Amino acid sequence: MSQTLAAVEGHIGSIGYGLAAIGPGVGVGIIFGNGTQALARQPEAAGLIRANQILGFAFCEALALIGLVMPFVY
Repeated sequence: MSQTLAAVEGHIGSIGYGLAAIGPGVGVGIIFGNGTQALARQPEAAGLIRANQILGFAFCEALALIGLVMPFVY
């Protein structure tokens, strides 16, 4: 006689996305943490630093969106 203690249903890709979301989250934290330090050190370069922060944020979020789409591709 076999008993099932727990059943796992769903797609394993959702677990993969959960793990893939860690990387962009850490990346965004590093970008804005270092940007804040740079602004504190050189306030006169605020425009350039902010532009680079936004660009880095966009690249990190693009990776997160790719990770969101990939489980649905396969």
